[in-house]
Amino acid sequence: MFDWLRRTTESAKPAEPELFDEAFQKRLEALALLSRRAVMGKHRGERRSKKTGAGVEFADHREYAPGDDFRFIDWNLYGRSDRLLVKLFQEEEDLSVHVLLDTSRSMAMGPDPARTKLAYGKRLAAALSYVALSGLDRVSVSAFSGEIVERLPPTRGRGQMLRVLSFLRPVRGDGKTNLKAAMRAFVARGERRGLVLLISDFYDPDGVQAGLDVLRHARFDPTLLHLWSPEEAHPSRNPELFGDVSLIDAERGEGREVTLTAATLRKYEAAHLRFRERIAKLCAEKHALHAGIETSEAWDDAVLRVLRSGRIAG
Repeated sequence: MFDWLRRTTESAKPAEPELFDEAFQKRLEALALLSRRAVMGKHRGERRSKKTGAGVEFADHREYAPGDDFRFIDWNLYGRSDRLLVKLFQEEEDLSVHVLLDTSRSMAMGPDPARTKLAYGKRLAAALSYVALSGLDRVSVSAFSGEIVERLPPTRGRGQMLRVLSFLRPVRGDGKTNLKAAMRAFVARGERRGLVLLISDFYDPDGVQAGLDVLRHARFDPTLLHLWSPEEAHPSRNPELFGDVSLIDAERGEGREVTLTAATLRKYEAAHLRFRERIAKLCAEKHALHAGIETSEAWDDAVLRVLRSGRIAG
């Protein structure tokens, strides 16, 4: 695990700005239009569940059994084969999309509240929720660290977007990441199976696999949206980090006096890259979808990139 560390001399942070202003909401409208042909957020009529019944699209036949509705007997097939077979249909069903946002302390670190991973994650969560709501999917939003901290119950319809923004706006970063415990708490709520969009920096000292396994064993379809800041990935670009500095672990509060040189920072950058690659490899091995996102990328560009790549499947 590679924690985001800050200097002890960091000045007091300014108040967090309004993340969901009028300009943001206008960009949401444009994003919804651009993403209509993307995989996530398909219109309800374009998606079918695996359930069978008296739906709208033919799926298969099965042998007639006493008590079956005569209206579903395939009489044309009976005339050709003398077999009584009942038509099966696929039912239309909306998709359940669960947006889980990591709100641990490491997500909130940084001198500018508008540029933290948490602020970026809030925008991602809002944008993905809006796309799903526009497609008439059911959307729930949860904030987690070592547990499920807050939860917006499943809702549907674009008109519910104000509830999503009101839920996300006051969320603050606190606590330590524990993916296994948080995912167990999520599953224990008896949520309807569907997509889980897990937005996190994944700084869990116990790793990612245990939490991922909890979701997959409960038959959810997880997508990991891995966030990191430019400062985490490229600390050598910051001239203030050279020399003798005091660093504090963002989540555990442990301090360390270190001397940072160009060579040390390059080694850290290589280690951080390996950390990101391990998560991507784990997702591939577990057949979980994955997208790596640096917070220097415009949030709407990141959403479109994820949607167009097919990483989020409806």
